[in-house]
Amino acid sequence: MLFPDIKREACHAAVSSLAALAVCFVIIACDAVIALHAGSVAFAADKIRDRAERALREGEFETAEKLFREKLQKDERDTRARLGLSYTLLKQRNLQGAFDEATRVATAEPTSARARSLIGQALLAVGDFRAAVEEFRIALSLRETEALAIAGIAMIDFYENRTNASLRGLRRAVSLDQKEPDFVFSLAQAAARFERYAEAADAYERFLRVAPRTDEDRRARIRGLIDFLRYLSTQGQLYRTTGTSRSVVPFELVNNRPILRVRLGNTKESLRFVLDTGSGMCVMSEQAVTRLGVRPVARGGMARAVGGAGRFEIVYGFLPFLQLGDTNGARVENVPIYVRRFYNDQEPIDGYIGLALLSKYLTSIDYAARTITLLREAERPPVDASLTTVPSVVTTAAGATTPVAPASIELPIRTTTSGFWSGEVHLPGIAKPLSFIIDTGASISVVSEDLAAREEMTRFAQSSRLRVFGAAGVAENVQMLILPRVVMAGTERVNVPAVVLDLDQINETSGFEQTGIIGGNILRHFRVTFDFQRTVVRLEPLTAPAKQTNAVKREPGESATQP
Repeated sequence: MLFPDIKREACHAAVSSLAALAVCFVIIACDAVIALHAGSVAFAADKIRDRAERALREGEFETAEKLFREKLQKDERDTRARLGLSYTLLKQRNLQGAFDEATRVATAEPTSARARSLIGQALLAVGDFRAAVEEFRIALSLRETEALAIAGIAMIDFYENRTNASLRGLRRAVSLDQKEPDFVFSLAQAAARFERYAEAADAYERFLRVAPRTDEDRRARIRGLIDFLRYLSTQGQLYRTTGTSRSVVPFELVNNRPILRVRLGNTKESLRFVLDTGSGMCVMSEQAVTRLGVRPVARGGMARAVGGAGRFEIVYGFLPFLQLGDTNGARVENVPIYVRRFYNDQEPIDGYIGLALLSKYLTSIDYAARTITLLREAERPPVDASLTTVPSVVTTAAGATTPVAPASIELPIRTTTSGFWSGEVHLPGIAKPLSFIIDTGASISVVSEDLAAREEMTRFAQSSRLRVFGAAGVAENVQMLILPRVVMAGTERVNVPAVVLDLDQINETSGFEQTGIIGGNILRHFRVTFDFQRTVVRLEPLTAPAKQTNAVKREPGESATQP
């Protein structure tokens, strides 16, 4: 009888064990379902990020931004997605957004070299060079092969005219990240600046291979530029200076713009050219080119500029030589030019002398004497050690100090990717210096629409409206401001008229943000020297204002133009 009892107890134990085992199986199954569900959610989220990164590579920036934001809604701690969003915003020129997203990552992960590089790129794009350099240096201390930081420092070298260092840095950035088209494009620009035209054309062709195909207009511009660079690479030394080593060329001052006489090629006709530091290359009107039989050597795409529709067709030409002034004046051989329509019929102008030609000389514009002095390097005078960039002071008998404007000051210059000279300017109510293009071809100074909309600037608005002629057409009903003070490197002008224009077209190609233009209504009060070797503009105040000749109503000239 004992045996059956033992068997019954064993059966009860077995049943209990099976029941417990079934419960375990249920629990394990539930855990597996939860784990599988979590895994599928994570996998789906990773797919969203992968799609966002693919859209970024293909140049579909709006799609990439939407997908990165969707991914961050699911997991706000996804550093990779947030850095991707920052880079997407940077490419869309949403600089504040790019800065903010990268800063969130840098705060959470102080060792993120990529976050520091993106912060630096955003700061550089708004023109804060000092802060950008610091961020790039931090990034490289964290990871010395961070290509975005290397490219950022190389671009600072480019803007500040250290071309050899810029080329080295950009070549390294391209080697580290061969799929980033922006690095290749910047390398092409630096090579062209250094007059390595074949290398520049090769880099632009490589850019077309790796860049997204979303912007056909930009690709058309680059294909035309490649043709032009190939042509230039076969023409020998460009801008070769001959003739006298020191030339003094008279000019007329019309609407605050210096206009001088120029002779082209073997023609005997004397043409009227504006000396225009707001243009990288020389420019000729369609009418003058047709009249003189100058044939285009390349063309392609639409350029962006100020005025009207903001765009005009890019046509390139080439002049065997250009003579400034009379037969004893400065002569420059192998001169590339742009050809375009001029919209201002009130002033008969045939062309513009751009910075690329002027850079072969120490160029001084005396607005009082109305002469332009061009000195080749052999005639360069020694640098005057008394020049300063800040006013000196005198002390009275009572011990008070009074600032005294120096005899001349020097304004350090940066060169934009599109070839403009840009200097730092201070305006009332704004703490940080602003980047303004120094433009002898603009009859009046300019502030950007974005700057004019700031609270500190709205009180300077005037009720009057102007008509403005620009490189790409005519802008009607343009607002004007009266700036109480404009300060450049320690010298200032007061009550300065400035028109308000959309400078987005310029900023798309300038590399760092330009918030205005210093035009002829300021420059005419100085003797202005453009020292290209030292990359400074020297400003010597005149004792009496320059007199206008045949002046018409104040309007900006057809300046600040680049494709």
